[in-house]
Amino acid sequence: MSKFLWNYLLVIPTVFYGLLFLSSVANADVLNKIPTETNATQNTVPNTIISPNTQSESVPSIVNTEVNPEPEVDNSPTEITGQVTSVSQLSDVRPTDWAFQALQSLVERYGAIAGYPDGTFKGNRALTRYEFAAGLNAALDRLSELIASNTADLVKKEDLETLQKLQAEFAPELQQLRARLDSLEARTAEVEANQFSTTTKLLGDAVFVVADTFGDRANNRPANDTKDDTQTFFGYRSRLILQTSFTGKDQLSTILSANTIPNLTSSTGTAMTRFTFDTSGEQGVYLSQLVYRFPLGKNATVWVGPRALQPAIYAPTLNSSIGGLNGAVSRFATFNPTVYRPGFDGAGAALGYKFSNQFQLTLAYTADNTQSSRPTGDGTGFADANNIIFSQLTLSPSRQLDIGLAYVHKYFGTRTGFNLTGGTGSAFARNPFEQNSTSTDNFGLQFNWRASRSFVLGGWFGYTLAHQESGPNNDATIVNGALTFAFPDLFKEGNVGGFIVGVPPKVTSNDYRPRANAPSREDPDTSLHLEAFYTFRVNDNVRVTPTFYVITSPEHNDANDAIWVGALRTTFSF
Repeated sequence: MSKFLWNYLLVIPTVFYGLLFLSSVANADVLNKIPTETNATQNTVPNTIISPNTQSESVPSIVNTEVNPEPEVDNSPTEITGQVTSVSQLSDVRPTDWAFQALQSLVERYGAIAGYPDGTFKGNRALTRYEFAAGLNAALDRLSELIASNTADLVKKEDLETLQKLQAEFAPELQQLRARLDSLEARTAEVEANQFSTTTKLLGDAVFVVADTFGDRANNRPANDTKDDTQTFFGYRSRLILQTSFTGKDQLSTILSANTIPNLTSSTGTAMTRFTFDTSGEQGVYLSQLVYRFPLGKNATVWVGPRALQPAIYAPTLNSSIGGLNGAVSRFATFNPTVYRPGFDGAGAALGYKFSNQFQLTLAYTADNTQSSRPTGDGTGFADANNIIFSQLTLSPSRQLDIGLAYVHKYFGTRTGFNLTGGTGSAFARNPFEQNSTSTDNFGLQFNWRASRSFVLGGWFGYTLAHQESGPNNDATIVNGALTFAFPDLFKEGNVGGFIVGVPPKVTSNDYRPRANAPSREDPDTSLHLEAFYTFRVNDNVRVTPTFYVITSPEHNDANDAIWVGALRTTFSF
């Protein structure tokens, strides 16, 4: 080994101990004067702060329990004074400091430490990348000086022995690290060569409900007080959700469901009692949703899908406090039913464009894919499919207030089934013209006001103009509305309580007469929906929600007694 290489070997401990000390102390001290070009560079290059809590895999981190957890930030210039020849010249370094011996060695043995102009070391300041670079450069300069001086005893013999012991002790780890780095380089090269990579995230939830209804069956006739119309049941809905991303910014949602929760319309005589997650008649496991979402430019998002492309998926419903798995269980209380529930399974496309944080627009077209492919059987081709044209402006004048203005045009073709109000409201509201094709113009006003961290006020008003498309030219008017009161973190963080009061969809006027001199299909009175719930968060995966709601004058008919519904929902999610 040449003398030159031997000198390099001898000064390795200098650099090793110097860098180990700098990274473990994480101070803001520079080892030499920082060039004046650094200040100019800081304006364009991000200055990453190395946190005292940050640990490196390659350099051990020494924990100092005596250091103030919130050290005072020193904004003084980073210019340093001349070379320090004794650690006693640094006024803020004491022999009792935990790193005193290491600092003394670097100052007095190797001469690789310099202080600030005020004679301090500032050992508690965070070390910036610029300061570390300057310190490393100073250490290398010192290394060159030592080599050039051809000094024979650059380091002590025990330093070399310590270095040899460390090298032997950590040889397996160094070999593993080298192998891991080689593997990482290979995997990185593979990722760079194959940018189109598919990632699928598996989610799921299961809802278990035990519930009972109290009251006589509503049937637009005087109640039958001689019959017990209550129904106690236990049901569940389970979903397996596959979220697949092809680019990291898009998402393909595939949901497989199984549902045994009954539709309460048959037992209570009114759809006003329905749950938001009840079955629609499917048997076994079925595909309940297939929707693909992807960005279009910087501000636009597109949704396309052949299954269950509902407005509640692509449009802000402004009901985050009382909707979803943590909110109300009734179908009506979830959101404005004439706007966000199309009343059929949908296939189509939607576009959302965010002009700013205060203004965004949503447009969509959805058609019932099953109805559009069904022959009419009368030689006229295929049945005209149910479809909707959706538009909504969402305004956010402040961070606490959101307002949605929606217009939705719906069409319900002949023999395709009629559900103008999304399975809620009275029978007249869901089908004002019996089995005649119908179009509706639906106007919705939604709002959500986060008055404080513990109280959110929301609600909606829906106004529907229905027009009979086949047969006589008849019109009907349908209205609905609600106010919601939510109390996030009620009694405990993560819990939420809520109260909803509203009027389910009601026909206020109707020109249609099923027969000559027959009464119109108008609702004579007004029902109220009153609901209270409380969601208790057991942990991140389990929530329990007791719910109680009452429908006064079911079917908007005072001849019907009130119907009460009590339910206990338990939700498991993963």
